[in-house]
Amino acid sequence: MINLLLAIVFSSLLYIIFKLYSKYEVNTFQAIVFNYIFAFLVGISVSDENLEIQDLPNKPWLIGSIILGALFILVFNILGKTSQENGVSVASVSSKMSMIIPILFGIFFFKETITFEKITGIIIALIAVYFTSKKETGKIEVKNFIFPILLFFGAGIVDTSMNYLQHTYLKDSEIALFSATTFLAAFIFGILIFIIKFIKGNFKLNIKSIVGGLFLGIPNYYSMYFLIKALQSKNLESAAVFTLINIGIILLSTFFGILLFKEKLLKQNYFGIALAIIAVILVTL
Repeated sequence: MINLLLAIVFSSLLYIIFKLYSKYEVNTFQAIVFNYIFAFLVGISVSDENLEIQDLPNKPWLIGSIILGALFILVFNILGKTSQENGVSVASVSSKMSMIIPILFGIFFFKETITFEKITGIIIALIAVYFTSKKETGKIEVKNFIFPILLFFGAGIVDTSMNYLQHTYLKDSEIALFSATTFLAAFIFGILIFIIKFIKGNFKLNIKSIVGGLFLGIPNYYSMYFLIKALQSKNLESAAVFTLINIGIILLSTFFGILLFKEKLLKQNYFGIALAIIAVILVTL
């Protein structure tokens, strides 16, 4: 349970840092790319295994790690596009509702047990995600309908891939190394995008982004590390883990928003919070 709580705390810290980016005029995409190299360095420093480049090709999870790194960059770009075209609210709902994909994957692929209480809790959690995340009027224009759909599936595939890799290939001692390798792959793909932008003449490095990447990279690494540790728990199946983590992030980030940024909640947000609490109770029965 401690790994689950730590995954929620570190994931919620990411939302605070993203909020601070706009205040300090940090280029979000650049900071995201740089955060991956700092996350990689953290992973290498805490790993129980030394990173030997010649040994990496022998790791059964290497290809999956590289694909996951590419997905990190791709999904972030889709998230940004969805926010621009349809609004932050639509992007938030689409990304969080994607938890249904890894949940269904765990139930059908790993044959996880599911009770009436858990099914009810998961359904209520999805409703809670919608009402808690929707803080503005966001309309999905027909011409831009593709972006929320891509974000929904993209975010869901990221979580599902992580669950599959840890369940099938990862040893406990390799979690730090796997996480670090994934972040390094994401950084390399991000640098490739930088190069393309530079060639096109629309890239200007924002020095603040490097500092922003440092502050983001540390909690980002640990959010992934503790998520994988939570997924390896014998007490909770992945369906429960993804439900509880998503609900926990929503509740804690909402609390941080009120406390630190004086955010105002709508009536529908309070309704969503109440549903979220009910969902947590049902899923943990």
